[in-house]
Amino acid sequence: MDRPTRLVPLHYVAVGGRGPEDVVTDPDGRVLTGVEDGRILRLDGLGDPDTVRVRVLAETGGRPLGLELLPDGDLLVCDAERGLLRVGLADGAVRVLADAVEGEPLRFASNVVALPDGTAYFTVASRRFPLHQWVGDIVEHSGTGRLLRLAPGARAPEVVCEGLQFANGLAVSGDGTFLIVAETGAYRLTRYWLTGPRAGRAEFFAELPGMPDNMWRDGDLTWVALAGPRNPPLDLLHRTPSAVRRTAARAAVHAPYRPVGTVAVMALDDDGRVVHHLARRRSGFRMATSVCVTGRLLVLGSVWEPGVAVCTAPTAK
Repeated sequence: MDRPTRLVPLHYVAVGGRGPEDVVTDPDGRVLTGVEDGRILRLDGLGDPDTVRVRVLAETGGRPLGLELLPDGDLLVCDAERGLLRVGLADGAVRVLADAVEGEPLRFASNVVALPDGTAYFTVASRRFPLHQWVGDIVEHSGTGRLLRLAPGARAPEVVCEGLQFANGLAVSGDGTFLIVAETGAYRLTRYWLTGPRAGRAEFFAELPGMPDNMWRDGDLTWVALAGPRNPPLDLLHRTPSAVRRTAARAAVHAPYRPVGTVAVMALDDDGRVVHHLARRRSGFRMATSVCVTGRLLVLGSVWEPGVAVCTAPTAK
């Protein structure tokens, strides 16, 4: 893999809440995000840190993570505590679309995409650990992540793929024939076919030099934020017996955690080829969990930080 080029930071914008975990843009170039206290925010004017406007659009009553803006202006929200939600940005109304699957509560819905026919696909990162103990799932490496499908008008989602290592970000290919699923705990992206002779099958798509988190589709490219670099001691632990990993996970969820100072984002085409790889070491902004493009800017979200980082978008290759 090519050496990364320098990620150029421009400025930092506090949003008045901790953990803008996912960032997405609307048709007017404004950025939407959700923070730890349940609020959905809209950030306008990110190009100038002195005139940024932050507006509260809704409150989910839980912990919003992945977001997907719908053509009618509503927002799909994966809420780690409440499940899959539909939020009206005009009036702030919140409606629960799914809070259980196969009789099991949805307690860690992570990211969601919507297809043109109204079908929603969304990920569940872990069936064993809630959001505040996410590191336990990464350490235990038991592969309980899932990809779910909620058909238009359906009252409950169905499981279409399971055994994923911390299923996280989602993106749709340019031609709509497959989904790209981030497996954070395995440093990889997985392709799930929607159409054609391989429909319903999952296969390897790309290996990454770090832990992929949320993704953003921009033209012919899929941008992916790397929440952390590859960790060799963790790789060794993943090769130990399951009992050892379970013991380590029980300790990990009670240990203090601080992200490393390396921030990285990547952009890939629909053949899995890396088009951009941007990184910054010793960054003051830590644990980038999302990235989106607005104009000539890259905006980075973080489940750790109380704000977003605004960086220079690379020129097209």
